[in-house]
Amino acid sequence: MLRNKPKGAVTYGIDIGKNLFHVVGVDADGKPIQKVKFRRDTVLQFFERAESATVGMEACPGSQWLARKLQERGHTVRIVPAQFVKPYVKSNKNDIIDAAAIAEAVTRPTMRFVEVKKPEQVDLQALHRIRDQMVRNRTRLICQMRAFCLEYGVAMRQGAGVFKLDLQRVLADEGNDLTPTMRRLLGDLADDLAHLEKRVAAISREIDALAACNDVARRLTTIPGIGALGATALLAAVGAGHQFTKARDLAAWLGLVPRQHSTGGKQTLLGISKRGNPYIRRLLIHGARSCVLHLDRSRDRLGRWIDQLQQRMHPNKVTVALAAKIARIAWVVLTKPGALYERRDPAMV
Repeated sequence: MLRNKPKGAVTYGIDIGKNLFHVVGVDADGKPIQKVKFRRDTVLQFFERAESATVGMEACPGSQWLARKLQERGHTVRIVPAQFVKPYVKSNKNDIIDAAAIAEAVTRPTMRFVEVKKPEQVDLQALHRIRDQMVRNRTRLICQMRAFCLEYGVAMRQGAGVFKLDLQRVLADEGNDLTPTMRRLLGDLADDLAHLEKRVAAISREIDALAACNDVARRLTTIPGIGALGATALLAAVGAGHQFTKARDLAAWLGLVPRQHSTGGKQTLLGISKRGNPYIRRLLIHGARSCVLHLDRSRDRLGRWIDQLQQRMHPNKVTVALAAKIARIAWVVLTKPGALYERRDPAMV
């Protein structure tokens, strides 16, 4: 039997912890009528007994799991980015005050929310994050090995592919200044590098297979600059894309639009905001850079648009502008069933 029974609140704010959950319930006028604390194994029992209500929480580890559990129990769940909750924290800070601030924030009509992800999206996002971590570790390992060799006057070319060729040559060369200890250490690190590359290749194949089995991912890959990695990363982070009302909102969420600092009727646009998901932004910018270099501009309508931009912009600005356009096209493909990118020939002038 629960010691704290629900008191009919219409909105709840939950401050999520590792083991303790602080809950504040407010009535229709926004007045707090209940402040309680639960352990992880009892918080769901409380909401099973509560009437259907709006439940808000900050975006943090564990919020997606709790949101899905509460939705199964008939509640409307709103996940709020932590930076949007901060202005509603009054005076001093503690867990109950944070929960009350969350309950107030979710009632605002202009508040922005994080989409509740399906378990498949969480799994796919985990694959991408593990792969990205391994790629960073591979780069870190290569840089360390190159630095060790420089300490003995052995310089190697940049780039992962040529580095592996040079390393084998350096280890086999008995005439260089490498000591037996360093030669042994480099051999062990080379084995670690080979193991990392096998793991990266295995996860990449798994992501490619998932992209090939998903209709939306296949349609996303018709867009220039988006491959299996970019398509599945968008699906994992954005889902169906309905949380964005227009295409520009997705580009803005990815940080591909200018920051603005305007006042007094004078508009001031700065560099890109770099908000949102840096991983997807990086994938889109790399894909856009590949399009700028390799896209057949005589066979694709984007070619003429890129040519016009290059006449008046720096190549880096052209790349970011193209990445923003790719994000907008991706929003259309995500939100409209059956939509795909049609490679139309450029209009003749």
